[in-house]
Amino acid sequence: MIMKRTALTNKVLVLGIDGMDPRISRKYLAEGKMPNLQKFIERGSSREDLRLLGAIPTITPPCWTTLATGAYPGTHGITCYWRQSPESLDAVVYNMDSRNCTAEQMWNITAEAGLKTLVWHWPGSSWPPTTQSKNLSVVDGTQPGSVNMGVAQLDWEKVIIASPEFEEVRYAPRVEQQAGVGCIISDLEATIGATDEDDELMELWWGDTARQGGEIRTYVMDDEDTEVVIGSKVAYDIVNSPLKDASGWANAPEGAKEFTIITSSGVMRRPALILKNEAGEYDRVAIYKNKKAEKPIVTLEVGKMVTGIIDDVTKKEVTKPGCRSMKILELDPAGNKVRVWISNALDIANDQLWHQKSLYQDIVKNVGEVPPVSLIGGENDELVREVFAPSWDIYCKWQADSMNYLIKEKGYEVVFSHLHNIDCAGHQLWHLAKTLPNWEHTDEVVYQGFIEKFYTQTDEYFGEFIHLLDEGWTVLLVSDHGLIVGENVPPIIGEYGGLNTKVMEDLGYTVMKKDENGNSIREVDWEKTRAVQIRSNYIYINLKGRDKYGIVDPKDKYDLEEQIISDLYNYRDERTGKRVIGICLRNKDAVLIGANGPECGDIFFSVEEGYNRLHGDSISTSEGYFDTSVSPVFVAAGAGIKSGFTTDRTIRQVDVTPSIAMLLGLRFPAQCEGAPIYQIFSEEV
Repeated sequence: MIMKRTALTNKVLVLGIDGMDPRISRKYLAEGKMPNLQKFIERGSSREDLRLLGAIPTITPPCWTTLATGAYPGTHGITCYWRQSPESLDAVVYNMDSRNCTAEQMWNITAEAGLKTLVWHWPGSSWPPTTQSKNLSVVDGTQPGSVNMGVAQLDWEKVIIASPEFEEVRYAPRVEQQAGVGCIISDLEATIGATDEDDELMELWWGDTARQGGEIRTYVMDDEDTEVVIGSKVAYDIVNSPLKDASGWANAPEGAKEFTIITSSGVMRRPALILKNEAGEYDRVAIYKNKKAEKPIVTLEVGKMVTGIIDDVTKKEVTKPGCRSMKILELDPAGNKVRVWISNALDIANDQLWHQKSLYQDIVKNVGEVPPVSLIGGENDELVREVFAPSWDIYCKWQADSMNYLIKEKGYEVVFSHLHNIDCAGHQLWHLAKTLPNWEHTDEVVYQGFIEKFYTQTDEYFGEFIHLLDEGWTVLLVSDHGLIVGENVPPIIGEYGGLNTKVMEDLGYTVMKKDENGNSIREVDWEKTRAVQIRSNYIYINLKGRDKYGIVDPKDKYDLEEQIISDLYNYRDERTGKRVIGICLRNKDAVLIGANGPECGDIFFSVEEGYNRLHGDSISTSEGYFDTSVSPVFVAAGAGIKSGFTTDRTIRQVDVTPSIAMLLGLRFPAQCEGAPIYQIFSEEV
């Protein structure tokens, strides 16, 4: 190993928690609800407020790439979930690909220096691996959710409702349920109509489809198009089945009642029984491959989620074994009703996103199959409480066990890891923690309780790694950004998934084509459009000579930018009368915040504090309702770090990588723009 300076440690673990906010963390610390985080703080170093000054935009891939490279987004080139399409101003292309990163990652340096390095699900710039070093192992990183969720999905989530009132088995795919609406739907005919496209819906949030490289064209024209609305909707397959006395079974226990489960987009059936206990009450569900099977695939008990359930799943006429989780939602002790949740299914043979391939089978053999996490909950608080949160409990433990196994048994010395539980919950639930006009049917106190749940869940995850502090490790707790509970419903600008039309239409810069009634349709009138707002934080001038349908003369570009910036600052939300735009800078001026360069549009802007666009809306110092903020978190403890130390230094995300390099005695990445947090080191530098 080529050492550049004396190392302060030879083992580093980065525990990255997507969406973790230091402001609300301190609230729970003060209430004694995060004891493991408290131990890391007491044994290590941080600021009093635990804050890290985040990179801009405050979006998962750019910020994690900044944490990995020590470079700002304008330098490393990962500036959103998506890149601007080189062909079209109204389209984007997939961006979570390490080959788009123009800065060197720290893990390549540790691997090439001889340290056995693991990158565990780090979204934005880790996959595919960018060094040939045999010392580097990489698991996923193509999406922020959880391991393998983007490539291994075979079937969507479903709720089975069995009751004597149903006369026949009915199946309806992807039924949207509003909060407070019961799960029994007596007439499913109106909801049936799934096509092959339904298989793509299960990959909506972090799927494999977008990675094919084609343009993605999404117009965000009203609230219904926004991520906050789409993500909080509860959509799952529904099966209605008769519940009746068991008949025709090889081994049905006395008093058992049968119902039918349908999976695999409606093509596969599984018989199931509800079973009595010694007291004569129904308290279990047994699911079988067929009525002749001697043993069930799984037996479920009330109140317990079971994972690692392997069963065949058919997708597009191909049958594969898939891993599921299941849970009884409701079981009448008298046997008159049962509801069962069944998770999405993950292809257990899919090792596509594991490098080296042997790592996957090693984990499956010694830790267990990758447990699927639920993607439903949103405005249905029962599903959040009974399904969404418990599925993340299981996943967090599996991930901690996997990482600890690899550290202990496989000798990894440097680990960069990412967990998505808080962020995934945040995008579904946080906006419901304040009663806003669009969600008056939900209880903000209930959803504030869910926020606490995911923070205490994360604290339990931290507890799985405290032992490493006694084994010579240096542990860094970091996040990419926090998540605010918005004070207001924002107007249509700054939505990360596509072209935002409403505000730019109101200001006269974007012109949409009209139908016969004069209403805007989802097509830009390029002959009249001078500028568009696309992706999270970017505005592009429709420039002659550069853009396909350009109409703005390059000599007029500067004056037009000035006019747009002025108009955006003057724009007021029609619902509140408040200013919507936080900061607004020309590309050349955005170098001040590291948001400049060819991937950052002609104008960079942020949404003002108090609004919440979910992704990239605010600068990282913004704060929100219920003690939330957009700031990331930073705590360091272990070898080479002062114990029980508080620093006044402003710690920036770009400082994390050079600090790791300094701790390990290695060189900084080539494009690193940060500086070591030397004030927290146990030895003077």
